[in-house]
Amino acid sequence: MKKDFLLLTVALPSLLIASPGFAAESEIEQINTDESTEIILDIPSLSEIELPVTNAELLTQQSAPSEVNPDQPETEQTPSDDADISIEVIAEPDNLPQSTPTYVIDKEEIQKQGATSLADILKRMPGFAINDVGHGADIHTGTYYRGASINQSVFLINGRPINNNVNTYHGGTDLNSIPVEAIERVELYSGTASALYGSSTFGGVVNIITKEGYGKPKLSASTEFGSLSLNNQQVTYGGSSDNVKYNFSFERFFTDNRYRVPVGAANRDEQGFLFNADTATSTYFSSIGVDLDKKNSLNLDVTALSSRRGLIYFGFPLQRDRLDHDGLNVGLSWKTRLGNGESSNLTTSIGYNQDYFSTYGPTGVSFYRRGSLDTQQLTARVDHEWRITYNNKLRWGLDLKNTDLIGDVFSTNPNSIAENEKEDRSLFNTALFAVNTWNISDNFLIDLGLRQTFDSQFGNYLNPSVGLRYAVTPIVAVRGSWAGAQRNPGLDQLYVYDTVHSWRPNPDLRPETGSTWSAGVDVNFSQNLIGQFTYFGSSIGDRLGVIAGRWENIGLVDTNGLEAALQLRIASGWSTFLNYTYTDAQIKTGTERGLQLGLIPYSVLQTGVGYENAGWQANLYVTYNSGARRSIFANSTDKPTDFAPSFVNLDLTGRIPLTTNLGLTVYLENLLGEQYERVNRIYSPGFTFRLGLSANF
Repeated sequence: MKKDFLLLTVALPSLLIASPGFAAESEIEQINTDESTEIILDIPSLSEIELPVTNAELLTQQSAPSEVNPDQPETEQTPSDDADISIEVIAEPDNLPQSTPTYVIDKEEIQKQGATSLADILKRMPGFAINDVGHGADIHTGTYYRGASINQSVFLINGRPINNNVNTYHGGTDLNSIPVEAIERVELYSGTASALYGSSTFGGVVNIITKEGYGKPKLSASTEFGSLSLNNQQVTYGGSSDNVKYNFSFERFFTDNRYRVPVGAANRDEQGFLFNADTATSTYFSSIGVDLDKKNSLNLDVTALSSRRGLIYFGFPLQRDRLDHDGLNVGLSWKTRLGNGESSNLTTSIGYNQDYFSTYGPTGVSFYRRGSLDTQQLTARVDHEWRITYNNKLRWGLDLKNTDLIGDVFSTNPNSIAENEKEDRSLFNTALFAVNTWNISDNFLIDLGLRQTFDSQFGNYLNPSVGLRYAVTPIVAVRGSWAGAQRNPGLDQLYVYDTVHSWRPNPDLRPETGSTWSAGVDVNFSQNLIGQFTYFGSSIGDRLGVIAGRWENIGLVDTNGLEAALQLRIASGWSTFLNYTYTDAQIKTGTERGLQLGLIPYSVLQTGVGYENAGWQANLYVTYNSGARRSIFANSTDKPTDFAPSFVNLDLTGRIPLTTNLGLTVYLENLLGEQYERVNRIYSPGFTFRLGLSANF
């Protein structure tokens, strides 16, 4: 293995250096400067956007201002007239493969939506289906991207992974774990970009970029109260001084999520209310960055979470278990420019991630059960962006990850006593990655990626990827990508008994293997209308699932779908968007052969229109969901083909300026008041409202 490792260290970059090309920015908004044209990708949003002032050439492949010819001397950046924000950021923005689009939601749009969690942010992005119920609801009701589960995607904070190798009900990636106030933007990418961040990306890569302090110190705060005893406070303090920038955020959130639900609903108590769905979280974030000189910078960020909630899941009879989740994520990164100019940028980072999940509760009236999963991860990454020639760019590096899991389960139920145990397991994973971008001509580029992984549990494996982009005309570009993937079972699935569902582990599980692909077209219909259309698919063999109460490889699932994202600027101050995703995730083997994968709707449509003027804001959002196939069949009349009914949801958000620094925020959700079934007989709360104040000092 050591010999293979050394050979690959030398050979992997060499395999990807072949012909001249350059990496153009994959972007939608065009900004003209005196020297060059920068293109910036953004997903459809309701924020004020400077649309292209020149038509044509929107989607042609052109070099961006940050892409400097290494043969020319570096020019010093001219500081802005506002000296408070002249701090330079090294190696920004992140240079990603250009054959698939990067969707982005920024902080302004997050604020307009009234998002209370990362789940709220993602549900308005193309391709996502999120089956949450109420504010801050149970994190395990299901999150899917293009038919892939949350554990088949990679989630990052500032480029560092936060997935914790825990896959059961105890510990899916907690989308409530980061203060919304600390988020600068959320980026979503797929295709060849998966080679950079992990072999397990059957879905996408979600990168959460946190805020950095700029300018004079500023304090922002907000408070909200609303239906379901909702109580939410957020505060952020950030700024910069000389070469130091800093940002500190805190969020406290509570809701009891207690509301009436129809007869037959899951977890309905004797009074007819949804039972055990309360949520309380406290999240902390801090970031300190130091520009050491013109070529070097250091950044430290820390995120901490304390969460207490009830588990609702699909309980028949009542699900009474509680879930405590405490998390800590720490990252230190060093960015440096090598040589002259910007032809070589090196980023070195180390990270520590701990997640402690604990479930506990009664089993009926006589027995008690508890289970805990304590995961600690140490990660290190070296990431080198190297412009080999003016027309050829290579990004390559090394990932290291060590995972320790302690699982401790106990039950007084005679049927489960034999499973009582304490497991202590470790896993070491190393990966070499490289993505090379070639420009074949002015309008045609190719991305080629390789990721070679060395895993202490599942051996060595190679995942290739390829993508291309061709500007057919100045207003139309076509693109395509293919990537191989492998997702290994979690340590808990292999070794730890799940006390909540009585799911037994299976040390003989095989990895999920397969590939993903996409083909699409980007069209600049006019100065005011931009569209992206994507056909996507995946094939996942040995997919993991539960059969007869034990984790098993259940077989093959093929997914095909269509995704459309449109953005229209109507007039000054007005904007609108439309996202539509069709997903056919079909089970190909076993007793459910030919059926749609459970919890994944065929169709999800998101659209909205917004107006903004002089601090006033009004935004109307409409959601259509075709309904998902149920995955739990608890009643004698249930059939495996049963789907939850389709539904339409309307949300209205707004802001009224009270003073220069103070505003009143209003969020009216589910205006139609329909108590629709989200998934598996868990129902929405009907109409809810939130009122709040936001201030900047």
